[in-house]
Amino acid sequence: MKKNMGTADRIIRLLIVALICGLYYTGMITGTLGLILIVLAGIFFATSLVSFCPLYTLFGISTCPKKS
Repeated sequence: MKKNMGTADRIIRLLIVALICGLYYTGMITGTLGLILIVLAGIFFATSLVSFCPLYTLFGISTCPKKS
């Protein structure tokens, strides 16, 4: 896998993960919506760790800085 996520993109995703987890564990989001958002947060967390997003590949997007 070739990395296609830059640092800013990874940080934004991790902040979204923290926000979703905080809202879920405080009871602000519950039920089916809560579970869907927790799964989405898990996907965001995993893609942030490996710096690779499969959807970016499908659309030809890369937020990694270009190496000279």
